[in-house]
Amino acid sequence: MTQKITLQMTTDHHFSIADGRNIEALNPKELLLYASLDCLARTLTGLLKERTATLKNLELTLEGTLSTPTVVAESIFTHFNVVYNAECHTMKEQEVVSRAINLANDKYCGMLQMLRKIAPVTHVTSIVATD
Repeated sequence: MTQKITLQMTTDHHFSIADGRNIEALNPKELLLYASLDCLARTLTGLLKERTATLKNLELTLEGTLSTPTVVAESIFTHFNVVYNAECHTMKEQEVVSRAINLANDKYCGMLQMLRKIAPVTHVTSIVATD
């Protein structure tokens, strides 16, 4: 079974759960995914701010594959996959965003580092420049 959480950047450059749920509606395994995405979003936006790059849109999804067909206390994660969908203004910003994503994913996000202690973490990135 797969658990999945998606965070969507809001117009004020904060993040919310894309399906409209609030944190209280998440089960503990989804909370782990949410906390990891929140850390990733904060890390990524901090890196972009340092590099003076702006995003038009950003959506982050974290999927975790569980060891059981339904969510039970004994379920453990066997694999994680992060999906980055970013939209920026220019090709130059696209390069900066790509580098920031790689740094956040591979080095600076502490929660992703912890997830790697649990199970393998893969990622897929899609970045478009629209101007």
